[in-house]
Amino acid sequence: MTTKSPVPRLDLAPKLRRPLSLWNPLDYLLLLYWVFYFPQALRWYVDNFGGGYIPEKEMNWSKGLKILRQNSIQRQLLLQGVVLTIIAPVLTCLFFEALGLRINWGDVAFNVASCVAVGVAVGVASGVASGVAFNVAFGVAGGVASGVMRGVAVGVAFGLAFGVARGAVRCMAGGVAVGVVFAVALGVALGVVFGVAVGVAVGVAVGVVFGVAVGMATLRLENRLFGLSFNLRYLINGSFLLPRITIISLPDLDVCLKTWLLQDWENGIHNVNQLLAYTMQFIPVVQTVNKVLNILPSEQIIWSVSQLAETTYYWELIHFLSASLSEKLKSEAIKGFLLRFPGKKRLQESLNTDTRLDTPPRAAAAGFWYLHEKQPTKATEAFVVVRSLLYGEEMYILAQTLAAFNEAKELNSIANLQLPTFPTSGLLRPNTWQTLDRFLRVIEDVKIINRSVSRVSRSSALNRALGELTTILNTADTLPKAEQGLIIDIAENWRKQLLQIAGEVGEVVINKTVNNPYVIGDPVMGNLFVGREDIIRQLEELWLRSPQLQSVVIYGHRRMGKTSILRNAANSLDNQVKVAYVNLLKLGDVTQGVGEVLMAISDEISQVVNIPTPNDDDLLKLPVPTFNRYFKQVIKNLSGGLIIALDEFEKIEDLIKDKKIPANFMDLLRGLLQESPQVAFAFAGLHTLDEMTADYFHPFFGSVINIRVGFLGRDATGQIIANPAIEDFLLDYTPEALDKIYDLTYGQPYLVQLIGFHLVRLYNDFVFEQGRNRDPVFTVEDVETVVNKPEFFNNGSRYFNGVWGQAGENGNTQQVILSHLAQHTEGLSVNELVGIIKINETDLQTALETLKRHDVIAENQGHWRIIVELFRRWVVKSHS
Repeated sequence: MTTKSPVPRLDLAPKLRRPLSLWNPLDYLLLLYWVFYFPQALRWYVDNFGGGYIPEKEMNWSKGLKILRQNSIQRQLLLQGVVLTIIAPVLTCLFFEALGLRINWGDVAFNVASCVAVGVAVGVASGVASGVAFNVAFGVAGGVASGVMRGVAVGVAFGLAFGVARGAVRCMAGGVAVGVVFAVALGVALGVVFGVAVGVAVGVAVGVVFGVAVGMATLRLENRLFGLSFNLRYLINGSFLLPRITIISLPDLDVCLKTWLLQDWENGIHNVNQLLAYTMQFIPVVQTVNKVLNILPSEQIIWSVSQLAETTYYWELIHFLSASLSEKLKSEAIKGFLLRFPGKKRLQESLNTDTRLDTPPRAAAAGFWYLHEKQPTKATEAFVVVRSLLYGEEMYILAQTLAAFNEAKELNSIANLQLPTFPTSGLLRPNTWQTLDRFLRVIEDVKIINRSVSRVSRSSALNRALGELTTILNTADTLPKAEQGLIIDIAENWRKQLLQIAGEVGEVVINKTVNNPYVIGDPVMGNLFVGREDIIRQLEELWLRSPQLQSVVIYGHRRMGKTSILRNAANSLDNQVKVAYVNLLKLGDVTQGVGEVLMAISDEISQVVNIPTPNDDDLLKLPVPTFNRYFKQVIKNLSGGLIIALDEFEKIEDLIKDKKIPANFMDLLRGLLQESPQVAFAFAGLHTLDEMTADYFHPFFGSVINIRVGFLGRDATGQIIANPAIEDFLLDYTPEALDKIYDLTYGQPYLVQLIGFHLVRLYNDFVFEQGRNRDPVFTVEDVETVVNKPEFFNNGSRYFNGVWGQAGENGNTQQVILSHLAQHTEGLSVNELVGIIKINETDLQTALETLKRHDVIAENQGHWRIIVELFRRWVVKSHS
């Protein structure tokens, strides 16, 4: 159950639920009210019904005309503003004429026409909302004034019209108090200039009252007086009593806002943004937020400013949490006063309008402000002041990193960036750090581009880097607003630099024999080991993130890479878990009994734990007691975990059948697990334990996890063959060639490596033995050339004979099935096989399921076919 916040959530936005109608007179009255007493509603209206408000500084004639062509709501709003500008002054003047006042209709018409023209122009160039605000405010006030007023009253009338119109535009654009003060100063200055220009008598009077009127119209004192009865402590959302356009502080606003922020920062920020968006209370809001930040506990300061910056309606609020608002107001007032006077420049220079770092809240606010302003170096200087606070070190490193990224304008400087260590836990900006990790990967790829001579390596690195930068740009909307714009600029600049050298990548001449990176026969190690990341991650979960080490059986088709997985697993375990790899095939013909097997296991354990093995004679004479004592010593000195990996574990069954080791050998191994939870076994072979024909492996039933090693996918196959992870590999493949390799191998790792091996030999022979020229890109024709050579199948005989031999382990039924399936690339149905082979359907189904389980054949729509095309071809050549 959630606790209700004691802070009310203000909702000061207009409550209109539909677009304004051209034919509803009440909508014109509402629009008139908006212009004079709620100009912020125009921006809200365009945001919610007109396709989105575009700030005035971002607008231009081209954008404006495009919006009017494409957006009927904004086009209609401009028309409604024009209608109101024409009708309202006319109706008002008719009313005054009925009261007996004399109306100068010529002046009314001229002023209204001028305002319509100016309003439409402003609406196109600066945005419809701005155009309507100025058009209606000045048109109505100025039009009536021109027709009714005389003498000094003209100065008052036009001053009020100008002030209301300018204030409406400023208010609608964001409610910036600095702009309002500037308008007051400008009005007074214009009034004095106007008075001097017209004359010393009536002119001065008109000018002065013009200036004063501008100031009064901007301050909108009547709006504040109108809302005095309104108590902010019991604020009613959407109330017409709420003063929207006066900059004079409302009664009790600072008290209420301070209480809200201290009680519930999140709801308090929401209310701050409501006041910024829908009133002109910028000055009291800034002052109150500053006061609250100054009394917050130090551990809350950076988090609080971060939350405020993330949701702020107006970024100048963050600025003036550090810079002095009063100094800025004075500076703008002096600057806005057009007349020169002695000491004006000196007076302005004496005012400190820069950000201040003298307190933690000011320094934190300055840091976020400078990130938003894309000045990360200054942000770093600000955050260094609050490094000791909670999240301070993180923000300091973040700003420092972004400053380094921002200064790296060329690829060489990007590659040579020296960066601090990134924080990893308790983060304030997790999304930003994920993005910065992508930048780190880009840096590594830029290093490869700069130093590698391999066209493929450089091209792959370029593509990866561009992909990372594209991802950064596509996900930029998930970043905090403070650093979002800066990160976008950095990503776009880096991408521009990479695109400029895209044409150069790959222009490498091959002038020596290409080193063959493909491994056939031996386990694939180090950087060459790719495509099995899913299995490695599974082993990491079982061996690093499990409370007890888990024994596993890694099983699968012959030469699927099981040995490579075991040999490379240790590299991903960070020395927390050590892997003692034992290849049981190396035992050969065991003549000394179980002691010989335990001797081999002891030797490999000793290699990884650095504990000397027992004496060989002791192991041969008293194998079990000697090994148990050794193993207890290993457990006692083991700092992490230990995996005993037994490759080709079917050899154990062979030794038991031949009575070379006792039938209870697996009981001995199982007993080792009971010595410590730090020990587990990894068996690798063709079968799971429950597929073994004898019950020797029963002690491990139910205590191991089976991990199947299947074929590689199409993408992984392409990765292995096209990017063999050596820097001087200069050859490439067409996409069609990569697809052909997969179609021939179905992702069988040994055959994939075998094809790559023969393709490199083909290239070296053609270019360096025969001295002929050819493109360093392999095609489908090249692939077919190498697999059709007799030496290809001769070199792959260990794989082909192994699969064939396994199919004949329990009679020749499976081999007969394979011989017939090999003749039909589209496969055969069970009925067709029964008719050809003359076999019992039950026996046939059993044989088919066994071949399927061993990844030799597969069923598709009732037809059985050999999975690996190259194996099918070998069967046709060798056993037809």
